[in-house]
Amino acid sequence: MSIDPALPALLQFGDGLFPAGGFAHSFGLETYAQQGRLRGAADLDALIAAHLDGAAGPADAVAVALAVRGAGSADVAALVALDDRLDAMKCVPEFRSASLQMGRQTLRVAAALGGGLGGPLEAPHVTRPDGVIAALSRAVAEGLTPGHHAVVFGAALGCAGASAAAAATVYLHSTAALLVGAALRLISLGQVEGQRVLAAQRSRIARLAAAAAAARGADDMWSFNPGLEVAGIRHATLEMRLFRS
Repeated sequence: MSIDPALPALLQFGDGLFPAGGFAHSFGLETYAQQGRLRGAADLDALIAAHLDGAAGPADAVAVALAVRGAGSADVAALVALDDRLDAMKCVPEFRSASLQMGRQTLRVAAALGGGLGGPLEAPHVTRPDGVIAALSRAVAEGLTPGHHAVVFGAALGCAGASAAAAATVYLHSTAALLVGAALRLISLGQVEGQRVLAAQRSRIARLAAAAAAARGADDMWSFNPGLEVAGIRHATLEMRLFRS
């Protein structure tokens, strides 16, 4: 029985306890909760579906898949160009800030892991992470590239030998789990109900991850999610806020 050697890295970077800071963000859900439009599991299911279908899937997951390939070929220039393209698509200030904060924290962790990022570095499917992650870290530190979460996430897992499809799947699952976790703190929703909502997204996550892995380049990225974007803009003006976005 063979185990995908990238599986431990996929589990680590996609874990809800990974210190990327995602717990501090609701990506517009808090606005909906205060407006009384997020009341239960059905509303949460619809909002997560909208976020995945309109933004996280066609934009961020595609960036993850492309970053996996860029890291796999040690093409830092491609990662920087991809990061710039994704930055231009983040039109809501709070959402852009959240993506940057999570990306830079993930980059710091990936840099700290160094040679431990992808297991045995002599394995043919593993890109030595030292050069790629270090170069990406320098580019972010020098202001040459923003450092968005999806790009860093994909680059780190690409160095670990993960496939584009697997990395995109884990990214989308962790995104959905983040939103479920936010809802558990915002409304009266039980843990089991939250897990039911998350389980209901499995087929959507698989479909979007497959589409992301099939993307040929950054021109395949798109995002159209006006409802959640307006909620993100209004979030900055709420009198009381539990989340940063």
